[in-house]
Amino acid sequence: MKLGSILAIYFLFWVASAFLLLPFGVRTDEEAGTPKVPGQADSAPHRFDVAAHVLRATLVATALFAAYYANWHFGWLSADDLDFYN
Repeated sequence: MKLGSILAIYFLFWVASAFLLLPFGVRTDEEAGTPKVPGQADSAPHRFDVAAHVLRATLVATALFAAYYANWHFGWLSADDLDFYN
């Protein structure tokens, strides 16, 4: 696999991980015990920690990409293994 392909696939894993991890570890103002700003949605986060979110997304994406690359290299699971209709 070429370096460009590795980087592109890792980037896709990272973006998907970052998007899927958005609701985890976020507290609302009510849960944090602080007053809400007038007009604020009830579900608005109290404080969004970008650094922690990027770190979590990087760790998850790295683990998922490592499993993907190992499968690509060793051939544990192929497209033929996932063909349940034939």
